[in-house]
Amino acid sequence: MDLHGIDLNLLVAFDALMAERSVTRAGTRIGRTQPAMSAALARLRSLLKDELFIRGPDGLQPTPRALDLAEPLGHALAQIQRTLEFTQAFDPSTSAATFSLGLSDHPTFVLLPRLLEALRVQAPGVTLRVRNFSARDDAITLLDSGAVDLTVGVPPSPAGRILSRPLFEERFVCILRRDHPAAQAPLDLDAFLALPHLLVSPENDRFGRVDAALARLGLKRRLALTLPHMYAAPLLIARSDMIATLLEGVIPASGQADGLRVLPPPVALEPVPFVLSWHRRNDAHPAQRWFRNCIASLPAAPAA
Repeated sequence: MDLHGIDLNLLVAFDALMAERSVTRAGTRIGRTQPAMSAALARLRSLLKDELFIRGPDGLQPTPRALDLAEPLGHALAQIQRTLEFTQAFDPSTSAATFSLGLSDHPTFVLLPRLLEALRVQAPGVTLRVRNFSARDDAITLLDSGAVDLTVGVPPSPAGRILSRPLFEERFVCILRRDHPAAQAPLDLDAFLALPHLLVSPENDRFGRVDAALARLGLKRRLALTLPHMYAAPLLIARSDMIATLLEGVIPASGQADGLRVLPPPVALEPVPFVLSWHRRNDAHPAQRWFRNCIASLPAAPAA
């Protein structure tokens, strides 16, 4: 028997006939006319090479072949129904769904602990898979491929298929080791430029936001170290004579706050936005929508 391309409506009709034992009542049950039900029964008989239902004094009587099919087909239809219902509603408290989340380094430290706590309370059966990315447009690659459901990072390049919503902003601060001589007074531009600098560049660019701001003033700083790992910077600063300009939330999350002096930068720097991004194909899915709202509802300020 070749079931390739079988019409699901035929299986629904079979299930209704088993329940009602009447072509007319079965049609009423699933919203089909009596001629349509009779045609469906004829197609089922041809497909399955069996009469399936024989007229008797009390209505249609199933053949042994129909009885063999009734339970597995009923289970299959029920499973399909449950699957379709899942796509229309999502109950996080009973769900065993798996979500995949792409995170750049900073949201991993400041957002992930809060997200795990929210999932523990609201969706204890949910599994979370996290993937790291560094370059902002890696988020688009991950979303396009379906490797992740959502990403959190700095805004990627505009792409119509990628949707985003803002989550939080981070301002820049400067850090020196606590006993550094330059840490004992306000940090002016001359003192700032006299120090060796550590540049954090996840994308391995030796020209950061500070360099751009200085260039607009016709100035340049001396870079002593460039590295891609933001959360290594506080430890390195606490054990050196360098200065670093970092996102403010990195300091408390790094565990090095006690060994550092935090100062405002002597140049104007715009805060860095972090956004939640997802692919348009996932926009309307209830489980995905719940997951997005769960992340968006987390406290906006970075964790201390």
